[in-house]
Amino acid sequence: MRESIIMKIHYGTALAAVALVAVHILFRMTQKFSDSLSYQNVIANYHFLPYALMLEVVLILLSVHGFNGLRVILLELKQGVAYERAINYGSIAATVALVAYGSRTILMAGMGMS
Repeated sequence: MRESIIMKIHYGTALAAVALVAVHILFRMTQKFSDSLSYQNVIANYHFLPYALMLEVVLILLSVHGFNGLRVILLELKQGVAYERAINYGSIAATVALVAYGSRTILMAGMGMS
């Protein structure tokens, strides 16, 4: 994929993440901060499907944005075909692993598993 397209994805994920994180913070502000962190309230959030889906989207956006940013930084440090290929595939693998683990957590909490 061309680098210009990857950077457009990077900027798009940043804008979308800012918007959804703002919604997340506003949702937290509907209660006292200490109450919003109680175990029962946190688990209730995962049982509320629209909110759980929003958390999943935030997880994906932040993972893609963060690992792409790290990829860009690492590619600026050193050049080389093998190095660039390793960084690109490593970033993709790390993103997939983080999203898979985070999704597992969201699903388990939503289904009442501990």
